[in-house]
Amino acid sequence: MSIPSADGLIAAIATPLGRGGVGIVRISGAGLAAFAAALIGKTPEPRRAVLASFKTADGSAIDSGLVLYFPAPASFTGEDVLELHGHGGPIVMNLLLARCLELGARLAGPGEFTRRAFLNGKLDLAQAEAVADLIDASTAAAAKSAVRSLQGEFSSAIRALVAELTDLRMLVEATLDFPEEEIDFLKRADAFGRIARLDEHLARVRARAKQGQLLQAGLSVVLIGQPNVGKSSLLNRLVGDELAIVTPLPGTTRDALKSAIQIHGIPLHIIDTAGLRDTGDEIEKIGIARTWKAVQDADLALLLLDARAGLTSDDLSILARFPERLPRLIVRNKIDLTAESPRRHTQTVAGAELPSISLSAKTGQGMALLESALLESAGWQDVEDTFTARARHLLAIETGAEHLSAARRELETASPALELFAENLRLAQNALSEITGKFTADDLLGEIFGRFCIGK
Repeated sequence: MSIPSADGLIAAIATPLGRGGVGIVRISGAGLAAFAAALIGKTPEPRRAVLASFKTADGSAIDSGLVLYFPAPASFTGEDVLELHGHGGPIVMNLLLARCLELGARLAGPGEFTRRAFLNGKLDLAQAEAVADLIDASTAAAAKSAVRSLQGEFSSAIRALVAELTDLRMLVEATLDFPEEEIDFLKRADAFGRIARLDEHLARVRARAKQGQLLQAGLSVVLIGQPNVGKSSLLNRLVGDELAIVTPLPGTTRDALKSAIQIHGIPLHIIDTAGLRDTGDEIEKIGIARTWKAVQDADLALLLLDARAGLTSDDLSILARFPERLPRLIVRNKIDLTAESPRRHTQTVAGAELPSISLSAKTGQGMALLESALLESAGWQDVEDTFTARARHLLAIETGAEHLSAARRELETASPALELFAENLRLAQNALSEITGKFTADDLLGEIFGRFCIGK
C-alpha cells in the first residue's frame, strides 16, 4: 500500500556506502506516524528506540532493527523524522530504502535534510554549513572549530555585529528628520565612538573567521625547483614516509605527487613537482607543464635550492615566472653537505627580501624551522576560539568592512552626507546578514546544500 503524504516526503541512506554493523535510513516529512505503521505494523512511541521488523507490502520481513520517531517540530529538520536502524549491508539498506520509496517517499537530494532544518528555523545558514564542515573535518582542530560554529558561536558573533549596526542605523535614520541638528545630535549620541567600536568588533570576528577558514580548507604548498635539489626527499620528510622515489638521476619525478599532512592541526596539501629544466623527453615535458599548473593553483611556493650552489640564474628565472600574488619561501637544502647549521634568514632577490630556511631533508635538521615558517606563511595564530568559516563568509565580512569604512570616512568629512552614511551602514548590515542566511538568494542556497552528502 502507498501512504498518502504531503509533497516532499524524503528518504535516504544516512550512513556511508559499504558494509557495517549498523546502517540507517532516514525519512523526513509529514504523516510519518502512518508511514511507520505501514512499515513496521505499529506507530512507534516518540523519542524512544523501538525494536521492530521492517516489512514488505506482503508482510514478509526485509530486516529487523530499531526505529526512532521524532514528531515535528522537535526534530532535526523541524518535520516528522523517522530513523530506521538496520543491519549495515548495502543490499539490506537498498531494499529498506526501496520500501520507503514504495510507501510514498522520494529520494532526498544532497543536503536536503539540513536544508529543511534551515528553512524551518532549526539552524541558521552558518550552522547548517558547519554540519558539512564537521563531517569533512580532516583534523581534530578543524572538528572542534566546526562544532563551535554548529553550536552557534559564529552566528552569535555575527548577530551581535548586526545588532550594533541596527542600533546605529536607527540613530542615523532618526537624525535625518532633523537636518539642522543632525551632526550635533550624532556627536552627543557618540556615533563616532560607536562606529570605531564596530570596526574593532568586526576586526576580531574577521581574525577568528580567517583562522577557521584555514583550519577547514588548509594550505596548498607546492615544492618547486631544478632537478635533484631534494624536492622528493623533502616531501618524504614532511609526510614521514617514502612516498616519492628518490634517485640521483635528474627527471626521476615525472608527475605531481600530492600528499596531505597536518602541522599543529592545520591541513597542508603538499605537492611535489617535476624538476624544471630544458628536456627533450615528452613525458617529462608534460610533468613540467603540470608543475606550472600546480604553481598557479597553490597558496604557497617553496623554491628549493642546493645549498652548495646557492641561488642560480636558473632559480631566478623560475622565481620570475611565479604569479605576483603567490607567497614564496626559499629552502636551501642539503646543508648536511656544507657543514652549515639550520637557520632562518632572508634572501635578497631583485631588491626584495624573501624568507629563507637552511635545512637538510636527508637528516631532518631544520625541519622544525620549516614547519614554523609554513604556519607563519599561512597566517596561523595559535588560538583556541576559532570557528569554521568558508570563503563566502570571509567575502561577506570583507564586504561589510568595506561599507563600514566608507561610512566612517563619510562621517569624518567636513560636511557629511548622512544619507550616504546611512546607506553604507545598511549595505554593511546586509552583507553580514548573508552569513546567517537572513538575506540569501535561493540560488546560493542550492549551491551550498548541493555540496552536502546524500542523507544529511
